[in-house]
Amino acid sequence: MKTALLGVLLPLLTGAPTWAQSTQPVEDFKPSSLNQSGRQYPQVNSEGRARFRIVAPQAQSVRSSFSGETKVDKGEDGSWVITTRPLDEGFHYYTLNIDGADVPDPGTLFFYGASRWGSAIEVPAKDQEFYAVKDVPHGQLRQDMYFSKSTNAVRRCFVYTPPDYEKDSSKRYPVLYLQHGAGEDETGWGSQGHAGLIMDNLIAAGKAKPMIIVMPNTRGIASADSPAPGKDDACTQEYLKDIIPYVEKHYRAKPGRENRALAGLSMGGFVVLNTGLSHLDTFAELYVYSSGYFPEKVQAFEENFKQVLSDPRTNEELLRVPIYMAQGETDIALRNGQNTWAVINRHGLRNFWVLSSGGHEWRNWRRYLHQTAQIMFPEARQGGI
Repeated sequence: MKTALLGVLLPLLTGAPTWAQSTQPVEDFKPSSLNQSGRQYPQVNSEGRARFRIVAPQAQSVRSSFSGETKVDKGEDGSWVITTRPLDEGFHYYTLNIDGADVPDPGTLFFYGASRWGSAIEVPAKDQEFYAVKDVPHGQLRQDMYFSKSTNAVRRCFVYTPPDYEKDSSKRYPVLYLQHGAGEDETGWGSQGHAGLIMDNLIAAGKAKPMIIVMPNTRGIASADSPAPGKDDACTQEYLKDIIPYVEKHYRAKPGRENRALAGLSMGGFVVLNTGLSHLDTFAELYVYSSGYFPEKVQAFEENFKQVLSDPRTNEELLRVPIYMAQGETDIALRNGQNTWAVINRHGLRNFWVLSSGGHEWRNWRRYLHQTAQIMFPEARQGGI
């Protein structure tokens, strides 16, 4: 296990390039991969600069939401062209500001993030191959509606089934329950996160086990508070009473805790800790991406989970893989994650901590899923880490 984990996780420590800012942009702009069909703008060049073109002849001011200096030109035809500074590689939400009003860019597809539907642009990453569309067998991303008794409402989830799911009706699969963050919803991992493409490529390369991935919507019920001992929070109740029973009734999911993993980003990381640690009888693997309790809540977390953190059975019998925590070196939640990790370490709970380049963003969350998917659902634990 130790060798396998190190081989998979160490590549996250490599940094992304920082583009040197020059006065004039390199004129090799190409349409963004996230544009609506046939739209030429927005565009990205080899330096990572973005360029937007908006036709607004009556406008007095047009800007983008990207910080730093931008070049804005208004043409005689009433079109505004905005060129940004070099941006970090990866996925970026943004808006355009026209005379003080923030609006989406009509040239892009829309994504739910930052608690709204809006525009996004993709600056190609050096390692984008792992989520590229390739000529390999592809799974399906299914949309399911189910009635939640816990919230007395109809809720939606997306479910990824692996490429061979329809070939053998007797075959069953382990399940990864994959959580979005506070600003996203159930569409995030399948759209911005490319979870399906990541798994298709890994499975085709023989680097990950075929698995079902369930991406539910827990907006409004996930909490940054650790539950009091013996008391499940609303999100945990949703999982135990509604999500898992629905999935195991409607999909060929392998039963048993050893066939269930729980992973989540940001707010979803609290779900992993709150729901996962309090129900290791239900989940055997926990993966926390860019998350950790706020400073004023860390003590409550330690008090509420002291028994499970210190119980020898947690290490020796319950956790099939050490608790995984990963964050970027500029992540806004880095200190929270480090404080939470310190509590886990203090109680001797097996864990693996990864500090990567970048911040609180999809380029990291894609990488974390890509690398942890390769160590999920081991046939048998082979010693400690």
